[in-house]
This record gives sequence, structure tokens and C-alpha cells, in this order.
Amino acid sequence: MSNHVFVLDTNRKPLTPCKPGVARSLLKAGKASVFRRYPFTIILNKEVDANPEPLELKLDPGSKVTGIALKQGNHIIFAAELQHRGQQIKEALLSRRQLRRSRRNRKTRYRPARFLNRTRSKGWLAPSLQHRVDTLMTWVHRFRRLAPVGRITQELVRFDLQLMENPEISGVE
Repeated sequence: MSNHVFVLDTNRKPLTPCKPGVARSLLKAGKASVFRRYPFTIILNKEVDANPEPLELKLDPGSKVTGIALKQGNHIIFAAELQHRGQQIKEALLSRRQLRRSRRNRKTRYRPARFLNRTRSKGWLAPSLQHRVDTLMTWVHRFRRLAPVGRITQELVRFDLQLMENPEISGVE
């Protein structure tokens, strides 16, 4: 399955995505030009009076990879996977923490005490989780600018890891 090509009119109004062959013929005829390489988007040279059918943006969040799909009726016209940097962020914070601890252990008299600054703001999330939320929101806004998105749905699944390990578990166990 190949992804469809996003189409914008001259005023950057999103139109219904087209197949790559149609986009290729528009580009060869000089009726459109390349707007963006990824996700591949073309921009038409003229304004179009069209009411595009709204698409559905489906999200499948995961800890390492998030799936994104654009659906038109029952057909998936664009699918992508978003790799998260959660582990890299965790390692960077760990490295930073180790450097801080080594500085503290030097017992230098010119370094002021900074141990009473432990408050967190109200909507605080761990940096790796905050990155996942921010990246997903960025891509949702990007797709809304490139395609006529009418609905956004997100798959919410909870796993009981203990039940997967031990199927006989029940009650308080």
C-alpha cells in the first residue's frame, strides 16, 4: 500500500489527497509544484472551489512507537509510525544527574546549596511522557493543515501485565 499525496490549493486550503500517479501527472503538466517532501505534499497553481470529504485521523499510542492513519470511509489513505525518543531522554537526564552529583561531592565552598527547590508545577509530566504528548500534538496539527480532517479518534487500551504473566490470578492478588 502506498500513501496518498496531500494536495493544497493556492491559498493552502487542504483538499482531498490524491494517488501518487495523479500527483505525478499534475506535476508533469505544470499544474502543481512540490510543497513539502515529507509527508509528500503538492500545491496547485490555481484556486479550487471544492468541498472535500472530511477524513478521519486515527491514533494508536504506544510507549515506543505511535501509529497514525488517515481514513477515508473504509480505506486507509495514509499510514505512518512515529518513533519516540523516551529512552534517549531518560539517558540524557541520567547523565545530567550524574554530573550534578559529582559537582556536589567536590565540597566546594563557593557552590551555594540548591536542595530546597523540589516543587513541581500542577500539570507536570515526566520529560519522556511530555515529549510523547508534544510530538503527537505537533503531528496532529501538521495533518490538520495538510488534509481536511473531520474527526480524530484515539485507541485507548489498558493491559493487565500480571494477568498476561499468570492467567490464573484473581481477586486481590
